[in-house]
Amino acid sequence: MEPWQIILQDSITTLDDLKKHLDCDSTALGEVIANFPMRINPYFLKLIQSPGDPLWKQAVPDAAEIRDGICAVDPLAEEELSPVPNLVHKYPDRVLFLVSSQCAMYCRFCTRKRKVGTDRMRISEKTLAAGYGYLRNHPEIKEVLLSGGDPLLLSDDTIGAILENLRAIPSIEIIRIGTRVPSVLPMRITDRLVAILKAHHPLYINTHFNHPLEITKEASIACMKLADAGIPLGCQTVLLKGVNDNAATMKQLLQTLLRIRVKPYYLFQADLTRGTDHFRTATETGMTIMRSLYGHISGMAVPTFALDAPGGKGKIPLTPQYILEKGKTLLFENYKGEVCTYPEAGESI
Repeated sequence: MEPWQIILQDSITTLDDLKKHLDCDSTALGEVIANFPMRINPYFLKLIQSPGDPLWKQAVPDAAEIRDGICAVDPLAEEELSPVPNLVHKYPDRVLFLVSSQCAMYCRFCTRKRKVGTDRMRISEKTLAAGYGYLRNHPEIKEVLLSGGDPLLLSDDTIGAILENLRAIPSIEIIRIGTRVPSVLPMRITDRLVAILKAHHPLYINTHFNHPLEITKEASIACMKLADAGIPLGCQTVLLKGVNDNAATMKQLLQTLLRIRVKPYYLFQADLTRGTDHFRTATETGMTIMRSLYGHISGMAVPTFALDAPGGKGKIPLTPQYILEKGKTLLFENYKGEVCTYPEAGESI
């Protein structure tokens, strides 16, 4: 058994385990855990500094999860958009392929908390084969995003086999992997795993950091290993109330990501997922944060603020409004709030 597997094996998964390690009000947590599984591995547990801190909120169950009567079980209509089990075909030329039902930590804000880590999410050789068959029969699909659960929790051999099967389909050009492993279990990024991933370029990884405290020495090493293997790394951060919903935290996070060679990609408005309403902020909060980023930090560190539209309608960029007036001359504000003008093409200066 590898070191990362031993760490994972020692995870907190029950209420009794939780009470042994953390001082928390357990009155309603049993019901929460019965509905939405918990896993807090020892590595991430040590990063929690105090009750209610940004890492605690992401990892430790909250009674608010079962009081949420606003959000939807499947807000992005993934089940409706699945022509075969565990494959979501929302956009014309790319698909989401769910290949793992497990995560190194079950984030309390997870979009798929309805099924990840439970027997409601069943992935097998049969479902994988159905996915490969669908891809072979739809050559318009050029890109596959592997997700789950976390694909990098699978064994090295299984990951290699999935990538080989995808590379055997001539129409598949790009493979992306969505994983939170570099943040929550970075020791999983072993030299052997990196070598397997490197053998299947062009391959991209979108990872997931939400707070600067997650960018530890171990996480930095994991990301550096992947980057050294020529794998472009992006980060999909979720805007979470009480975690990162302020400009100072977000700036620190984004700038630190660049230093470990991870390009901030998306800042997501929280999905309307049942059990996560207490994490949601107003969209104006995100736009205010974005205004604090443009011009004040490197453009490479500025993500796209986006909302994944309910009902499977796709990602919609949400941007602050800088244009004041459009006509023969464009009137707009710069990042300092100064009013600027730009003559439109065809107009004399």
